[in-house]
Amino acid sequence: MDIQLIRNATLVVQYAGKKFLIDPMLAEKGAYPPFGPQAGFPPAPRQDQNNPLVGLPTSIDNIVSNLDAVIVTHLHLDHWDDAAIEALPKDIQLFVQNDEDASVIRNAGFTNIEILQENTVFKGIQFIKTKGEHGRGPLVELAGQVCGVVFKHPDEKTLYLAGDTVWYAAVQQVIETHKPEVIVVNGGDNQFLEGGSLVMGKEDIYEVYKAAPNAKVISTHMEAVNHWTLSREELRNFTNEKGISSNVLVPDDGESYTF
Repeated sequence: MDIQLIRNATLVVQYAGKKFLIDPMLAEKGAYPPFGPQAGFPPAPRQDQNNPLVGLPTSIDNIVSNLDAVIVTHLHLDHWDDAAIEALPKDIQLFVQNDEDASVIRNAGFTNIEILQENTVFKGIQFIKTKGEHGRGPLVELAGQVCGVVFKHPDEKTLYLAGDTVWYAAVQQVIETHKPEVIVVNGGDNQFLEGGSLVMGKEDIYEVYKAAPNAKVISTHMEAVNHWTLSREELRNFTNEKGISSNVLVPDDGESYTF
């Protein structure tokens, strides 16, 4: 498999000979207001900076060409945006987490939508929808429902895309059940000014490593939208201190790994 971080949670995954686009946020730098009161959210850091904070590392044509399918873990703007709606062919195979998300995407003109299940098969690849909690306490209800997905194929390592979730029992259960050899977590420790983490911070990522010490863990969703609080530099320093920098990878936008 080959995994390329585009930006934020947007990935291009080549798996078992197929090309998948994950959580496309394809807008130009600064196209949207910051997450915070302007966008109907609680107060958050960097209210003077529009999203996304950085541009794309490659062209939209490169990202969307020759796609076999798109996976959208939830519909927050930093995972599914107007630019993606415009750029993607309306007949592309789309996988979503539930009926509500399917309805929204169908209303945007897309015609080939499938809801992920615990055993969805696409061109010989097994997808297993996994649970996530997009924060802790009251934040979970505010942030809404999210999912992750496990990829399995006889010719590939098992891949677990955790999605927008913090570390909690269900993530550990996925790791124990499916024993993924490659795990993508959404780091960045994104937060509003109150309420704590919306996605994984460095201690959450350390828990992932401890649960899967032989896996490669890739941290994405970093430094791309205004409410991030964990930088790549801080996470890299943390992994060096813990002696796990060969296991926990912190890619720059555009960087890719082959497993």
